[in-house]
Amino acid sequence: MSRLLDRLQEEIDALDALSLRRRRQIAETACAPEQTLTLAGVAAPRTMLGFSSNDYLGLAAHPALAKAWAEGAALYGTGSGGSHLILGHSRAHAQLEERLADWMSPFIPQARSLFFCTGYMANLAVLSALGGADAVIFSESLNHASLIDGARLAKARVERYPHCDVAALDAQLASCDAPVKIIVSDAVFSMDGNIAPVAELLALAKRHDAWLVIDDAHGFGVLGATGRGVPEALGLRSERLVLVGTLGKAAGVSGAFVAAHRTVVDYLVQRARPYIFTTAAPPAVAHALLASLALIEGEEGAERRARLLARIAQLRSGLKAVLPADGSAWLAESPTAIQPLIVGDNARAMRIMAQLDGHGLRVGAIRPPTVPAGTARLRIALSASHGEGDVARLVDALGEALFRPAKEAA
Repeated sequence: MSRLLDRLQEEIDALDALSLRRRRQIAETACAPEQTLTLAGVAAPRTMLGFSSNDYLGLAAHPALAKAWAEGAALYGTGSGGSHLILGHSRAHAQLEERLADWMSPFIPQARSLFFCTGYMANLAVLSALGGADAVIFSESLNHASLIDGARLAKARVERYPHCDVAALDAQLASCDAPVKIIVSDAVFSMDGNIAPVAELLALAKRHDAWLVIDDAHGFGVLGATGRGVPEALGLRSERLVLVGTLGKAAGVSGAFVAAHRTVVDYLVQRARPYIFTTAAPPAVAHALLASLALIEGEEGAERRARLLARIAQLRSGLKAVLPADGSAWLAESPTAIQPLIVGDNARAMRIMAQLDGHGLRVGAIRPPTVPAGTARLRIALSASHGEGDVARLVDALGEALFRPAKEAA
C-alpha cells in the first residue's frame, strides 16, 4: 500500500470513530415523500417516507415538468453541444433568462439574469468575478460551502462576521477603506432554516457603498406571495442586490441563476470563469424550468405554499409536545421548510436516524463540519407533498426515539 493510500484510510477510519463518515443511498424511484431507497450496507431496497429532500413544493416529479422536459428534448436534443459562449446557448436558455429577469425586475432595477448548471457554480462565479484585489468580502459565519469557496477563489480579502449580527457587520464595514465592499449571506440558512436580516444588510450596503450578494437557494419558490423568494417576502428593491437563486430545490428541476443589474450580469458573462469554461446545461432543462416558473407563480404554486405552511405548523406543534424537558434536544427557531431538531452529539444523531430508519422514515443526520461541533442534528425538510398523516407519523417516531435509546427500543 502506498503512503497516500495509508493516509487516506487513516483519515476515513478517524471519521468512522467520530461518527462523521458520510454514506450514500441509492434512490430507485422518483423524488417523492414515499421513495424506494437502497441504504448503505443494506442489500434490499426499501420504501421509505422521506423528510430530507429539498423538493419543498413537491414539483420534482410533477407530470407537467416531465412533459416539458420531454418537449425540450424533442426540440433541442439531449445535450447543448458547447459552452454558452460557443454555440451552447439555446433559445430555451435565452427565454429562461428573460423570464427570470422579468421575475426579479421589481426588486432589482435594470435586472438581467444568467443561468448556471448548479447553484455551486453560480456562487463560485459571482464571488470570484466580483471579488477582485481591490475588494473586501464580508462573509456570514454560517454561509454555505459554495459561498465560502467562492470567496476563497476571489482575489479579495475576506472578513467573516458573526451570525446575523448586523451591528458587528456595521462596525467592520465602517472601518474598511477598500474601494469595493461585498456583503455575502445565505438568505435562508440551509442547516438552521432561519432567514437572514436581508433588509438590514441591504441598508448597510447602501450606507457603506457596498454590494449585497444573497444566496436564496432555500427561499426561491417558497417565500413571497408568488414564490419569488426573500426579496418579494421582505419587499426589497435595490440595484446593489445580487441574487443567486437555485432551480433544483423548490423549482423541482436543476440549475441556478444570478439576477443583478445589467452591468453586473454583462461583466459576469465576460469574466466569470465557471460560466465561460463549462458546457451549458441541456436546453431541455431550461425548457422544463419555464413550465416550473409558471406553476410556481400560479394558483397551484400558491396552494402548494399554503400546504407547506400547514405542515410546518403541524410539525412544530407536534414536536414541542414530545421534546424532553431536560433540554437534551431542541427544535431550532425556523419559519421555513427546514426544521432542524438539534441533539448535540454525533453518535446520538446517528442512533436516532437509525431508529427512524427502522420505522421506515428517512431523516438526514447532519454533523460537523457541516454544522458547528456539538450541534449535530436531524435536518427535517418538509414538502407540500407531505400529508398530515406523514407528519404525525414522524412526530410519533421522534417522540419514541428521543425518550427510548436504541438499546431499549431494540
